[in-house]
Amino acid sequence: MAALSLRNVIKRYGVGPKANQVIHGVSAEIGDHEFVVIVGPSGCGKSTLLRMVAGLEEISAGEISIGGRVVNELEPSERDIAMVFQNYALYPHMTVFDNMAYGLKIAKVPVPEIKTRVDKAAKILELGHLLERKPRELSGGQRQRVAMGRAIVRQPQVFLFDEPLSNLDAKLRAQTRIEIQKLHRELGITSLFVTHDQVEAMTLAQRIIVMNGGVMDQFGTPEEVYNRPATTFVASFIGSPPMNLLKNAPGVRPGQILGVRPEHLKLDQTGWTVQVEHVELLGAERLVYGRIGEEQIIMRTDAADQPPTAGDTVHISAPQESLHWFDAGSGKRST
Repeated sequence: MAALSLRNVIKRYGVGPKANQVIHGVSAEIGDHEFVVIVGPSGCGKSTLLRMVAGLEEISAGEISIGGRVVNELEPSERDIAMVFQNYALYPHMTVFDNMAYGLKIAKVPVPEIKTRVDKAAKILELGHLLERKPRELSGGQRQRVAMGRAIVRQPQVFLFDEPLSNLDAKLRAQTRIEIQKLHRELGITSLFVTHDQVEAMTLAQRIIVMNGGVMDQFGTPEEVYNRPATTFVASFIGSPPMNLLKNAPGVRPGQILGVRPEHLKLDQTGWTVQVEHVELLGAERLVYGRIGEEQIIMRTDAADQPPTAGDTVHISAPQESLHWFDAGSGKRST
């Protein structure tokens, strides 16, 4: 187990003036035993960043170190990492045991040690009763646990997860998130996890790297990125539904954008005048969609409250302490 350090990491494809730079100077210090999630939309550079840590992509500039050792020039096999992919990459003709043991056999680990490691990983992941089965006999969730088991037996310094839950249905994703959290508590191995799903990021991470167009917009705890987003991008990406960002509503300062979370808006006798367009019932809560002039706004209300209906005109407000201000030019947080 080891700390992971990224120092001004840059990735370019091509050379000269036509080079396409996709990672723009990312720096982050990830502590020993820490679980960090890289989140962002498709094309933001999150998987490229992970692949550079793994050694599957060369870095164009900067420095990556694992456990205090610079690994820029090291092959993936020399970096003491283990990676879990989206597609599992299991050998269909091998049993679960042999899939988990394969890397150790290639590394010429003694047979008794291989059995000890595989049995321990199987116990942690509740795979003991499946060790003689082939991948085709397993569910998607079980295959993903086998892929994680194959990484565990390596006893690496760092785990790298590349969208490992994307092929699972919603129920299995939630269940596997819990298993990954338990796994991290038990093993304590430094982990870097890539996802496009902000719910996964918020529920799994001790800290989150939010990527936007190859730039690290924010690096902080889930509470920090939700309660004090550093940019309008983070504000709109983290949270479901996203933060309302208003440019032209009454009271918005010139050159500023006002942000307010849907749950902080309340029906009021005064405040913004909202034309209600649509109301969604989501079990214990409702989402009220409306417009302040030309700007859309979303309010979250308790399902037990009497809701407005489409076509109503209502007034809403939010406490001053729940308002967020951003610079309209840069999108960066002002206060």
